[in-house]
Amino acid sequence: MNVAAAHPGFLSPTGVEIVFVLVGVATLAAALISVTTKQLVHAALWLVVALGGVAVEYLLLTAEFIAWVQVLIYVGSVVVLVLFGLMLTKAPIGRSPDADSGNRIAALAVAVAAAGTLVWVVVDAFRSTWIDVDGAAQGSTKVTGEILFRHWVLPFEALSVLLLAALVGAIVLSRKQSRQQPGER
Repeated sequence: MNVAAAHPGFLSPTGVEIVFVLVGVATLAAALISVTTKQLVHAALWLVVALGGVAVEYLLLTAEFIAWVQVLIYVGSVVVLVLFGLMLTKAPIGRSPDADSGNRIAALAVAVAAAGTLVWVVVDAFRSTWIDVDGAAQGSTKVTGEILFRHWVLPFEALSVLLLAALVGAIVLSRKQSRQQPGER
């Protein structure tokens, strides 16, 4: 029996791996469009596409719970909060001339340096990590719930308070100063 034929190697990807790469490329393209467009509403909508692509990637990795959390929290809440913030602060709907500062080269250099640092840190952190294939799946609801409610309760609640403060701040900034007397500030 030929051992090479029984076990596909690195150069013979499966259908899931091909879809994973294609969705990853589409997600990267949506993220790049989101940060380079001069229309703020379009940027928020492209952010929805990018975050949805990340949720599809989680589904392809069989982490269904994390995928739904991605959709509900990020796509359903954060992007809606950003859109409400844009609407309540009367941000320009069309092309915004002040959305481009002209520092594209510096921004690109910082982005490449940050991405390189992030890749280096992740590779270095997980270099000697082994996956226990006999234990519970890391993306399962049980394991994720245990990790979330044992180690990440405080940051999770702090994030919810931060989002609430941002929403209240957007509402306060958008209110008209109709009760002011002439000459008051």
